[in-house]
Amino acid sequence: MALIVQKYGGTSVGDPDRIGNVARRALAAQKAGHQVVVVVSAMSGETNRLLKLVNARTERPNEREQDVVVATGEQVTIGLTAIAIGAQGGQARSFMGHQCRIVTDSTFSKARIKHIDSGGILEALADGQIAVIAGFQGVDEQGNITTLGRGGSDTTAVAIAAALKADACEIYTDVDGVYTTDPNVCPAARKLDRVSYEEMLELASLGAKVLQIRSVEIAMKYQVPLWVKSSFTDDPGTLVCQEDKAMEDILVSGVALDRNEAKVSIRDVPDAPGMAAKIFGALDERAISVDLIVQNPAVKGKTDLTFTVARADLLKTQDVVKGVVKTIKAGAIEVDDDVAKVSIVGVGMRTHSGVAARMFQTLSGEGINILAISTSEIRVSCLIPTRYAELAVRALHSAFGLDAKVAPARASTGSKARKTSKA
Repeated sequence: MALIVQKYGGTSVGDPDRIGNVARRALAAQKAGHQVVVVVSAMSGETNRLLKLVNARTERPNEREQDVVVATGEQVTIGLTAIAIGAQGGQARSFMGHQCRIVTDSTFSKARIKHIDSGGILEALADGQIAVIAGFQGVDEQGNITTLGRGGSDTTAVAIAAALKADACEIYTDVDGVYTTDPNVCPAARKLDRVSYEEMLELASLGAKVLQIRSVEIAMKYQVPLWVKSSFTDDPGTLVCQEDKAMEDILVSGVALDRNEAKVSIRDVPDAPGMAAKIFGALDERAISVDLIVQNPAVKGKTDLTFTVARADLLKTQDVVKGVVKTIKAGAIEVDDDVAKVSIVGVGMRTHSGVAARMFQTLSGEGINILAISTSEIRVSCLIPTRYAELAVRALHSAFGLDAKVAPARASTGSKARKTSKA
């Protein structure tokens, strides 16, 4: 007997018929001999509807009270799902976040899970029931309702799977797995059978919408086998798991695109110790995350500093930077929100050379100018003009052998890459 956690997103529980489908899937897993925990989101569009109600009262609501309102979306879904399971001959018990004690910190609207009291869930499973749990929400040490932020139901599911030491966590959504890139941008994209935790973490942070970043972090930390599947098909989906040798042989696993970045340049920054610390320290105080950073060589004691932030943070960033520029006696501030970030990801980059060079050559061959570059051990990102975003994705997808029915590119540890006829 395996213990399986299944998570269903908003589209999967979008109406009573789809909730009935969720009930059938959960009961099928239980009839196959497994203990089943189901985590559900609010019905599609419900969270946005509740937020509109809040914003109709005030543009700056008290976040504690806002959490009280938006958490009700999942309460409806767990009740309906438990009822649907009962109507199909099964037994189920629903749990709000405070009932199964998903304890979080007190950062309302984006709380982080501290620990889970799994006693009630295990009791329901021991009684032969399917435990149906509200995603996205928890409770702090003072008993206040909290929510985990957008995509928080993924985090709930993986955290519960970790707490229960589940054999697998299945994330059901409206796509049938993790693709090499967005099929809407590149029709040649293909579904991956497996992807490593680290690759998935990079892809999620770079704009891939399949899994929430924190859910992947938890899965990697506790080694939870994570499946991404469609709730509308029987496709086996994609397994997110620990890296193995076969994954290392593949040069690039995916191409990601993020259109939600903005570029900020500060001209004539004094070339002296502590200048960057003052700029980025001020941004950190306002909880503004910085991504790509480029500093030009100094000329006559002055340098230019360029970095990117989330487009939603651009106005706040400008306010902060204006104050710092006056303090450090720097020059003009220039901003550009007509940019996109394209990235290649693959654990094979650790052992293969020439990956970045091939990426730059590919973009150059398409006449695409690179505005900034950032790298990690398994990722290379380039900031480019937005108008070239989709062209860049398709060109890179093809250059690294990711197109459907084409073998993925493999490389030696030397300077030249080689292609094999079979993946």
